[in-house]
Amino acid sequence: MHAIVVTEYGDPQVLQWQEVADPEPGPGQIRIAVRAAGVGPTDLHIRAGHLQGPFPLPTPGILGFEAAGTVDALGDGVTGVQVGDDVAVLLPQLGGYAELVVADTWVAKPATVDWASAAAFPASAEAAVAALRQLGVSSGETLLLFGGGGSVGSIAIQLAVAGGTTVLAVGREHSRAVVEGLGATFIPADGSLTDAVLAVTDHVDAVLDAVGAVDLSEAVELAGGPARVVTLTGAGAKNGVELLHSGPDRAPGALDETMPLLAEGRLQLRSRTTFPLQDAAAAHAALEAPGAHDKIVLLRD
Repeated sequence: MHAIVVTEYGDPQVLQWQEVADPEPGPGQIRIAVRAAGVGPTDLHIRAGHLQGPFPLPTPGILGFEAAGTVDALGDGVTGVQVGDDVAVLLPQLGGYAELVVADTWVAKPATVDWASAAAFPASAEAAVAALRQLGVSSGETLLLFGGGGSVGSIAIQLAVAGGTTVLAVGREHSRAVVEGLGATFIPADGSLTDAVLAVTDHVDAVLDAVGAVDLSEAVELAGGPARVVTLTGAGAKNGVELLHSGPDRAPGALDETMPLLAEGRLQLRSRTTFPLQDAAAAHAALEAPGAHDKIVLLRD
C-alpha cells in the first residue's frame, strides 16, 4: 500500500507519499480500505516533534487517529462486522493517512453520513464524550466551556445541551454565531471572564477547556475549585486541574452513542475542507495558517 509518511520531524514538507507494507489485523481488529482520514491539531504537533514523549511515531511514521472506509479483512474473534461493511474507526495508534488502516474501535457508517463527515468525527466525538463523563456533567448544571467552535468543543456543547446542561461557551467574536447556533450562551474571551459569566449566571458547576487555555485561574475560581475542571492539553493541567484521561477505555461506546445522532442530523460537525490524501503536506499547511477554522479531511480517490 501507499501512505503519507513522516520522513523526519519538521514542517509540512516532511510528509511524503511512500510505499509501505500492508498492515495486518490482529485478534479483535479489522482492516479497512480508507476512503477518508481526519487531520487534527495533535497531528501537527507530532509531525513537528513537539510530542515525542506521549506520542512516539510508529514505524513507518504514519499520522492520523481517525478514518473511514470499507472493511477488507477481519482479525480473529471479530464479530458484528463483515468484509464490505462501511465503517468509521478510531485508531489505537497513529496510522490513518494510508490506503489501509487497522483498528480495534469502529462503528457502522450509515448511508446518510458522507465519507468526509465519517472520518471527521471519531476522535472528537470520543474526546467530547470522555470529557463530559470525567466531569460528571448532568441535567440542570452549568458548564463553562473554552473552545466551543472547535471539533471537540462543538460536539461537547451539543451533547451537554441535549442532556439538559446549560453551556456557557467562551470564545472570540468569530465563534459567536457557531456556539449560539449549537445552543450555548456566548461569553466573550476578551475582558473579565468573571464579570462576563456572573452577568448571566450565579454559579458554574464544571469547566471544560477544549482549546488549551493556559490560564484557567478565573474559571477554577468560578467553579469553586479545580475538582471539576478538565483540560484537553497539558498547558492547563496545573494547580489541581485534571488532564483529560487517556487510554482506550475512557469512553466505551462513545461512537455507538454519537454516530446515530450524526446520521439523524441531531449532531452537527464543524465545516470541513478536504484535500486529496497525497496532498497531506498542503493540508497541514492550511491547518497551521492563521485564521484557519475548518476541520481538515484527507480524501482518497
